[in-house]
Amino acid sequence: MDLRTGFPRSMKVTLEGYVHLARMIDKCRAVLAGTEGEYIYPCPMDERLMEFAGITAEQFTAAVKTHPTDEGVAAWFTHTATPHRPAELEEWNQKLLARGPSSPESAAKFKKYRDAIDPSRTDLTAWSDLQDLEEGRVVPRREPIPQHQ
Repeated sequence: MDLRTGFPRSMKVTLEGYVHLARMIDKCRAVLAGTEGEYIYPCPMDERLMEFAGITAEQFTAAVKTHPTDEGVAAWFTHTATPHRPAELEEWNQKLLARGPSSPESAAKFKKYRDAIDPSRTDLTAWSDLQDLEEGRVVPRREPIPQHQ
């Protein structure tokens, strides 16, 4: 995985029921190969997934080193992760995908990145959408949220 010339999978890609897992595998493989470019592993989104799963970055990195396929890493992940009911996992997935800036500094960074990519996309509020837009994926326009008077 050479992230200097390509992109990791979207965090919206689901692997074994988890969003972001496939992207985290791609980034970890790139770091192990020294080809991560500007990507960061583990980043805050990676850390959120690992915390939810009850694993550490060291454990995950070791698993990626040990298992050369997505299927092998995914099997290890589901065997090792803290079990969650399907509804709980789905709720967590949706929260991660909807996560936006969590501080004024983060909001300023989000706006700066968005404006550099496409300043007309003021409908975007989630990091997952901003990543997809930046990486050339289609991100449907969202309806503006009505303002209460």
